[in-house]
Amino acid sequence: MNVETGGSSNYEYVIARVRSRRAKLFDEDDYRKLVRMGPGEIARFMEETEYETEMNALGTRHSGVDLIEYALNRNQSKHFGDLLTWADGSLYNYIANYLRKFDAWNVKTAIRGIYTGADSEDIEDDLIRTGEFSEQTLDRLLEATSMEELVEQLSGTIFGEPLEEALEEYEDQGVLVPLENAVDRAFFSHLLDDIGSVEPDSPKALYREFLEAEIDFRNLRNGLRIARSGADIDPSEYFIEGGQLFGPDELRQLAANTDELVARIRDSAYGDDLASALNELESADSLIQFEHALDAALLEYSGKLSNRYPLSVCPILAYILAKEREVENIRAIARGREAGLSVEEIENELVIQ
Repeated sequence: MNVETGGSSNYEYVIARVRSRRAKLFDEDDYRKLVRMGPGEIARFMEETEYETEMNALGTRHSGVDLIEYALNRNQSKHFGDLLTWADGSLYNYIANYLRKFDAWNVKTAIRGIYTGADSEDIEDDLIRTGEFSEQTLDRLLEATSMEELVEQLSGTIFGEPLEEALEEYEDQGVLVPLENAVDRAFFSHLLDDIGSVEPDSPKALYREFLEAEIDFRNLRNGLRIARSGADIDPSEYFIEGGQLFGPDELRQLAANTDELVARIRDSAYGDDLASALNELESADSLIQFEHALDAALLEYSGKLSNRYPLSVCPILAYILAKEREVENIRAIARGREAGLSVEEIENELVIQ
């Protein structure tokens, strides 16, 4: 496939830089070492990796898991900020819009914090300061003490109106699904609206194909969570438009039957690419394992798209997913070791491509 780069976009330059960064991501051997270390040892290990700058800068003020957490967030923000610094033209716009997923992350983090009664300091530790939200907006989210106040603070953003509409159902059901789904819907709807119509074999078409896969897997996850929550909620009511795998009615039927769900994916366009990941899905005996397998499947599929279309936005978006996963894996290991979890328990929390 010959991908036109068009305009003033600098795909070759950015992709070359991304390949260099991706080569430095932790591999399975690194994780195998980390799960057997205590928080102090993990911190020392990270000082000898590409996290060195952040670990040294923060080491005088923090230690242990706190140091690891802050270094992970700062490093991730730096790397994604670099993407925007490197990119030009429409490529910059694709990346900038996609990075608004961290605005969505931060909104959901604030929602969960209010739901669980967490301190604002604890909520702030989990924020990822990448995206379009200003520091003032993030501070206002941290100051909110109720869902109503939080939704009010988001008025005027892409999340405001959808959250306002979901608030009543949240209050009726007492579960976070309506609010979190409203955030996801707003994010993906904004991305797809921004793309608009596409021509085959264009950079925009590849961008859309990548997003469609992510939406499909998000719908899978949401459907399973709803089906197993025990709440009187129809999974089809929280269907995110824009994917290609199935429609809302089909999601309702498949969410309650894992075997049929896997069979449906095997028969889909993802089937050949995701054969090994689907084997993991079939053997998963809990929702958490199933979700981890879905995450691994999405990583695998993003890698397939990157290899198939190497001069496109796909390798860049795949790197963003892979970097996110590295940060989440390291965080899970550090928190697990601090909590005294066994090596096996921690390994079950990791998603390794």
